[in-house]
Amino acid sequence: MCNLAALAAVAAVTGAFAQSSVTIWGVVDVGMGNYKANDGTTATKMTTSNLSSSQLGFKGTEDLGGGLKAGFWLEAGLNPDNGVGQASNTNNQTSGAQAANGGLTFNRRSTVSLAGNFGEVRLGRDYTPDFWNKTVFDPFGTLGVGQASNLNLSGTGSAGVRASNSIAYLYGVGANEGSHALSANGIYAQLMSAQGENASGSSTSKDGNYVGGRLGYKAGALNVAIASGTTKNALVGDNKVTNLGASYDLGVATLIANTNINKTGDNTVDNTTNLIGAQIPLGSGYIPVSYSDYRSSGTASDGYKATQFAIGYVYNLSKRTALYANYAKLDNKGGAKFNVNSAPAGATANGSSSGYEAGVKHAF
Repeated sequence: MCNLAALAAVAAVTGAFAQSSVTIWGVVDVGMGNYKANDGTTATKMTTSNLSSSQLGFKGTEDLGGGLKAGFWLEAGLNPDNGVGQASNTNNQTSGAQAANGGLTFNRRSTVSLAGNFGEVRLGRDYTPDFWNKTVFDPFGTLGVGQASNLNLSGTGSAGVRASNSIAYLYGVGANEGSHALSANGIYAQLMSAQGENASGSSTSKDGNYVGGRLGYKAGALNVAIASGTTKNALVGDNKVTNLGASYDLGVATLIANTNINKTGDNTVDNTTNLIGAQIPLGSGYIPVSYSDYRSSGTASDGYKATQFAIGYVYNLSKRTALYANYAKLDNKGGAKFNVNSAPAGATANGSSSGYEAGVKHAF
């Protein structure tokens, strides 16, 4: 990250900006991967965001005095392999989708906030509380071929990773930071409400409305949190995600565990994914490793089972540049046909899927 001296100089002409700061940052993560399924389908391709999400962002804060700060955060996703901005998704708003048309949009996060000793109130598009529990308590951070989110099915209309039109309250988190940036030991929390913004007077007027929360506790080497989020959907019933995660730093390794449960009101999706894993320091980097077990009893996927093993290595060339390599193998049972992340849809019922990737990440 680097401070924009030029912007600071321009801001100096106005007294209101005398105590402001603006920062620009970015991540460029590109790799090559090979993925295959048991039906013979293979794909060798350049991939992105395998270690860290490729992005370009702007953020700033203003000291309002009396311990009160205002802040903004604008974060755009990008695909450096082809130079195209990442597509947005509908999430909790049916009109919110935008294709990857080559232009950047601040679809990863766009918020304005007020923070003080009371915590932080944040408005705009942001990550849902239940997503953070999945990504924080996954050795691969829900990125690359090693992530377990490919097993975490979400029902129709789920807010998923992010929610638009949201208002959130955060406590115990660094002001105007990511929801994983805990400010100190002790209790931390996040509450969010988001609107689907549909016209009233119809059966679908509440579709896309989201309510979620996260409550955690950090004490030295221990970090544990529980989260839950519900998205309204009149067609298939409300989608509810609940997860519990924990990590403990032993020094020689950080142990990580996570349980994620997805349910819909009409029971078409009712699944549980359990993950155990670790991040093991080695040389100038670390080894992420995980084992995930998926079970389903929903009517759309009754009896589905799958297991996935993933391992990788991250080698830090500096504080901002790293090389990485990941491998994952997934086996299906009970009629399931999941694929590892980034793989083509080639796994047949009770089949398998695997993949490996290697690349470089640079942050600025």
